[in-house]
Amino acid sequence: MRNTLAIARKELSIYFSKPWAYIVFMAMVGLSSFFFVASLQSFKQVQELARAFTWARLPPEYAMFKNLTDGVVVQLWGVVRIVTLFVAPFLAMRLFAEEKRQKTFELMMTLPVRPTELVLGKYLGGLGIISATLGLTILFPVTISIFGRSESGSALEWSTVLLGYGGLLLWGATCMAIGMFVSSLTESQMLAALLTFAILLPWMLLRGLGQTADEPVRSIINYLSFDAQLEDITKGVLNLKPLVFFGSVILFFVVLTQRSVEAQRWA
Repeated sequence: MRNTLAIARKELSIYFSKPWAYIVFMAMVGLSSFFFVASLQSFKQVQELARAFTWARLPPEYAMFKNLTDGVVVQLWGVVRIVTLFVAPFLAMRLFAEEKRQKTFELMMTLPVRPTELVLGKYLGGLGIISATLGLTILFPVTISIFGRSESGSALEWSTVLLGYGGLLLWGATCMAIGMFVSSLTESQMLAALLTFAILLPWMLLRGLGQTADEPVRSIINYLSFDAQLEDITKGVLNLKPLVFFGSVILFFVVLTQRSVEAQRWA
């Protein structure tokens, strides 16, 4: 455990010592801010329509704009989920590929550190940086909570907000696990990022691709889809199914990475 934590601290210090991490931070905040403001504007417009015509006369899809949680924060989490799909591969790409490119991977293999400790340490470092990236987005619901208001007194339903945020952390952790495995297979960081994205994107869109399939194939595809698994939890619905699913995917790719590193150690 000591070696694992030491490696995790080293990885985090490397991330924060390079401008790339701060570019990712700015991209996350910038894109999230744009859609946050757009969501607020849409919320305001629908609220004005409701006051003018009443909710009963508005289309059913406008019902989510009855409160700030569903009308703004849940929509924001959907956007952050997509942004994470793009930024996570670039955060994960260096975990092993950089070591190989700098020819330090062979040196690591001679250290008194087991491959499992090395993989877990690097994954915890990657988990730390993606958590920091996603942590910036919690500022938006905090801002609403400070300056917003509602008839019930509380501007937001924090249980829904935090469950949705937890879903984003699960998604980010899954992206990093897949990215780490791909990074262990190549010394090209850019290739690792592109291959990770090429795995994540179809997996995310799997539900849409399976809509034309017959049962039980459609149900199986829906279960395996990242998008379908994230749908309920990002809306604040507590369900153990996505926890088991994402936990299994993370464990699977961490084990694959360990096997990959172990094989290269004796190659």
